[in-house]
Amino acid sequence: MTFRHAVPLAAMLALSAPAAHAADAFAACLAGLRAPAAKAGVSGATFDRHTASLSPDMAVIGLLDAQPEFKTPIWDYMAALVDDERVADGKAGIERWRAELDRAAARYGVDPATIAAVWGVESNYGRTLGGRPLLTSLSTLSCFGRRQAYFRGEFFAALKIVQDERIDPDKLKGSWAGAFGQTQFMPSTYLRLAVDFDGDGRRDLIDSVPDALASTANFLKRAGWNSGLDWGYEVILPAGANTAGAGRKNKRPLSFWRGQGLTRADGKPLPAGDTPVGLLLPAGPKGPAFLVTRNFDALYSYNAAESYALAIAHLSDRLRGGGPLAQAWPTDDPGLSRAERRELQRLLIARGYELGEPDGMIGERTREALRAAQRELGLPADGRAGQKALKALKASQAPLASPAPRGAG
Repeated sequence: MTFRHAVPLAAMLALSAPAAHAADAFAACLAGLRAPAAKAGVSGATFDRHTASLSPDMAVIGLLDAQPEFKTPIWDYMAALVDDERVADGKAGIERWRAELDRAAARYGVDPATIAAVWGVESNYGRTLGGRPLLTSLSTLSCFGRRQAYFRGEFFAALKIVQDERIDPDKLKGSWAGAFGQTQFMPSTYLRLAVDFDGDGRRDLIDSVPDALASTANFLKRAGWNSGLDWGYEVILPAGANTAGAGRKNKRPLSFWRGQGLTRADGKPLPAGDTPVGLLLPAGPKGPAFLVTRNFDALYSYNAAESYALAIAHLSDRLRGGGPLAQAWPTDDPGLSRAERRELQRLLIARGYELGEPDGMIGERTREALRAAQRELGLPADGRAGQKALKALKASQAPLASPAPRGAG
């Protein structure tokens, strides 16, 4: 449910406008939102009190078209989201919250590993909740950029949370697009589906892990999760397989796929029966292949990206004791785990690049430093933080005598 950088033309124009003009346009926009907010159940007093000091954050406009689920190669995306570190932390989290997860599973029919996998992907088990004030981000997105109607609905929902749910707006911080809490609900989703699971009379997805986990289970149940189904399986395509019918939405009976010669990658037989499943080929027929059920669609509905749903699905398998994917991604430069990303940053720092504390987040400063290091090493300066770059840096660890000016992060 998280929204996550390219800057579209509209955003560039907005960002280039004089600050005074943007502020005036923002103030006029907010004034025009007071009446529709009232129709959505936000009192005039609430609206006035919590919008009086708002200023636009134009930086969020540039993030509208840059979600990593759609921009990042699938092998990079999966390598960082489903690594040994996240698996170990998830298993520890399941044990820590076993009673609450079991109770949520009994009530909503969603197994603990799946709930925990959403938690792990969305906020790294509560470690990364996001730091942008929701009212600022959502009011900005309500007035500038595309999808303003959608974000206005979320802005009004956030104001209702402040008004009706006794949550301090200073605590409502999250992603640039308004998702917040341990499992990153959008405000309207919170109003519809959040539950009070710890019995304190409040639906608190920020500080209450039980509320967050149960709310996620409730979301998946409402999205059609069936406790009698797996999300799907990694499968092996036979040589020369016809993949013309591939696609998550193009579900066919399991018997059809058995007839095509597909087998499970873990060596187990495909289940009997004719459960409708679709053939998912996230990197084409030369990469890992999956048969996916409607439970995969429920995961997809959390953030409307197949790579995102696959990360949750695979992480849930790993949390149950499963291993890595059997088939390699079709690339000669696989992605890096977060530990490997931190190692790459440490190696760049050792060469004299000022990146701050290695955090495993590959931002423009890290890419800039990597491009410079690649040039120094006589390599193509593409700034790609993959296995090739890490191997090259490890093979040449002696820092240069006088490195060029550096950037960071």
